[in-house]
Amino acid sequence: MRVLIAEDDAPLLSVLTRGLRQNGYVVDTAARGDDALHLLMVNEYAAAVLDWRMPGLSGIEVIAAIRKRGQTLPIVLLTAHDAPADRVHGLDAGADDYVVKPFDFGELLARLRALLRRGTEGGSAVLRLGNLALDPATRDVRIGDRDLGLTPREYGILELLLRRVGTVVSRQGIIDHVWPEGDPTWNAIDVHVARLRAKMAGGSTVHILAVRGAGYRLVGP
Repeated sequence: MRVLIAEDDAPLLSVLTRGLRQNGYVVDTAARGDDALHLLMVNEYAAAVLDWRMPGLSGIEVIAAIRKRGQTLPIVLLTAHDAPADRVHGLDAGADDYVVKPFDFGELLARLRALLRRGTEGGSAVLRLGNLALDPATRDVRIGDRDLGLTPREYGILELLLRRVGTVVSRQGIIDHVWPEGDPTWNAIDVHVARLRAKMAGGSTVHILAVRGAGYRLVGP
């Protein structure tokens, strides 16, 4: 999944970016609030982590601007302010969660996973379609009782397709959400999808369909 991290503390931004990428996220970054707002306006993200105090615009101002435009993506607000009034202010502004600095990265990661699970239909922790089950918390993917043993790229592609089940996801959309760096060829994407299909074959009630000239679509029973 693709997430935005906006933080003006360069060392902290580096740590967050590295940690999230190691956990399979595609990460865009911004060091200014106005740059973060621009990215949120032109790109599609699964979630955002915003610092309260940033040059350009504050995290609160960024949240207010995107909520006014109807964007509902989950947002975690980072701040050094831990007074109850500050928490209320941040949540009332439209943040979904609030993390006080300094914080444990594992806690932030867990909070982010929780927000992403809330965004799934019915609030289920495990994404399901037919006999396919994908757990974002453990990254465990099964067809029935069989563990698929996916690579990070394969997992990212399947999670994206599963979150958008029934709709066509373009190859560019796959690049944006699955490849944190670089610009793979269309053929490279097709190879990863072919390997994913091969692992899903044999008893799966879920299939990845190629839509000529458009991308891929996940369909189930």
